[in-house]
Amino acid sequence: MGNARLQSIHVHPVKAFRSLPLPEAVVEPWGLSGDRRWMLIDDGGKVVTQRQQPSLALAAAELLPGGGIRLSAPGREPLTVPVPRSGGTVVAQIFRDKVEALPAEGDAAHAWCSAYLGADVRLVHLDDPARRRPVDPRYAMPGETVTFADGFPLLLTTTASLDALNSLIAAGEHAHEGPLPMNRFRPNLVVSGTDAWAEDGWSRIAVGEVVFRVAKPCGRCVVTTTDQITAERGREPLHSLGQHRRSNGKLVFGQNLVPAGRGTIRVGDPVRIVE
Repeated sequence: MGNARLQSIHVHPVKAFRSLPLPEAVVEPWGLSGDRRWMLIDDGGKVVTQRQQPSLALAAAELLPGGGIRLSAPGREPLTVPVPRSGGTVVAQIFRDKVEALPAEGDAAHAWCSAYLGADVRLVHLDDPARRRPVDPRYAMPGETVTFADGFPLLLTTTASLDALNSLIAAGEHAHEGPLPMNRFRPNLVVSGTDAWAEDGWSRIAVGEVVFRVAKPCGRCVVTTTDQITAERGREPLHSLGQHRRSNGKLVFGQNLVPAGRGTIRVGDPVRIVE
């Protein structure tokens, strides 16, 4: 771990939209500032992601001062969406969790997103991440919360493990699909300078001066088979993960993190094991 460094930082202003690389980010108790504070729900209140709509990979959201976003997507004029300041909340369902959220004000954002997807969706915002959604109690410490991320405040991956996975893909029956880029896994933090799969043995790490608890391996889904540039789907990496990387019935790649403190992290920061 002596040479481990933070290679890149990524946030996803709207859940399931394209990732946004940043040179530095503020670590809040529920994740990186600006990460997954917005998401889409369908007419029944359920979250809409690349699982149902792979074309979301082609949509982007720029972070604006104060928490607003500027949406862009192929065939659509960009749209600026401010943080909703008033109005009643709606119940949004993220898998097993039901979360209070504020709809974007007016009809413009809902119409923009619905027209792009060809489906009736609404854009909602998480106004109070400190109290709206607790981390899965099976893996949480008291009081830990999360935004609209799948389950945990941050996701970490390592370049060495991706290289190892790509070697497995190259030796398999779908070798033509590799090598895969890291964006298939939609991480927040990418670390270089480790051994392959070293992160499996971590329990607490420090990135710069900020300490994180390593909660559990990240179970992977069909989103990882979605090319984040073309939105086309293949078989990898799930085929190779299924053969080589199973844990508790899940296909795993990367580790879920929970911040143990606040601070600012920067690309190039050293990464070290705390315990």
